[in-house]
Amino acid sequence: MIQGFSSRRRFRDLSEAEILALAISSEEDDARIYRSYADRLRTPYPSTAAIFEAMAAEEDGHRRRLIERFRARFGETIPLIRREHVEGYPARKPVWLLEHLPLERVRSEAWEMENAARSFYEKAAGHVSDAATRKLLGDLAAAEARHEHRAETLTGQHLTDEAREEEDETARRQFVLTWVQPGLAGLMDGSVSTLAPIFATAFATQDPATTFQVALAASVGAGISMGFTEAAHDDGVLSGRGAPWKRGLASGVMTTAGGLGHALPYLIPDFAWATGIAIAVVFFELWAIAWIQNRYMETPFLRAALQVVLGGGLVLAAGILIGFG
Repeated sequence: MIQGFSSRRRFRDLSEAEILALAISSEEDDARIYRSYADRLRTPYPSTAAIFEAMAAEEDGHRRRLIERFRARFGETIPLIRREHVEGYPARKPVWLLEHLPLERVRSEAWEMENAARSFYEKAAGHVSDAATRKLLGDLAAAEARHEHRAETLTGQHLTDEAREEEDETARRQFVLTWVQPGLAGLMDGSVSTLAPIFATAFATQDPATTFQVALAASVGAGISMGFTEAAHDDGVLSGRGAPWKRGLASGVMTTAGGLGHALPYLIPDFAWATGIAIAVVFFELWAIAWIQNRYMETPFLRAALQVVLGGGLVLAAGILIGFG
């Protein structure tokens, strides 16, 4: 293909038969997408799955009306034309193929599909001349415009306040298991386990540059180790904790971040200033860990603070004493 030229058909060049064929294939695709959403959501979010099943049934009804109109006008042979064959048709990312998709993202994708369908029918209705076909396309545009209200009705039938709360709680628990829990474990390990080698090096050498090199190596090494360990020890199938690469990424990144927090101050050439800031950062990190435990893991704040701050303080003291020794 010559660069700058597209092999796709322009919408204004489509015949009435091709417009109807495009509408038929689009409705069929949308119905399949809604059913794929319903299949993926049926176990964790049954109420939302029921909404998508109902929306797929509506798309099937639209497709049948379009096929009946095509037969009346052009016979039994429907041209093979799809969205990707038409220039200017908005590309749709195949997010329905993703294994894990946040619930709100799924709902958002569905509303975008309805808006795109309404826009298509409005444009198509103005492009054809046959009165009956034009009326059908206009009716379908109005139907797509009403889908927002229809969705609200379906939500009222299938997604009560109690059901929405249950589904939101399920989504929150999955977020905690996949991202927060391994990330928190990594942050704790990176913040606490690197204290002793970093501060032992700092007080033994009193050289910020050397201390930073050791701290960087310890942080990155710990992050790589924690990331691979988290990803390898549980595939998430039976535990339901999510994809291994997500948990490994969260654990590895937060482990490295926990160590770098009190390593970066040693970029300051003055040893006293660098050490003072590093110690202040350590206590900020420990209190942040206690807050995260309280916020997401529902650990009482005082107990979390006692465990983390006391434990981190002891490791910090051990590193300083070893450095002086």
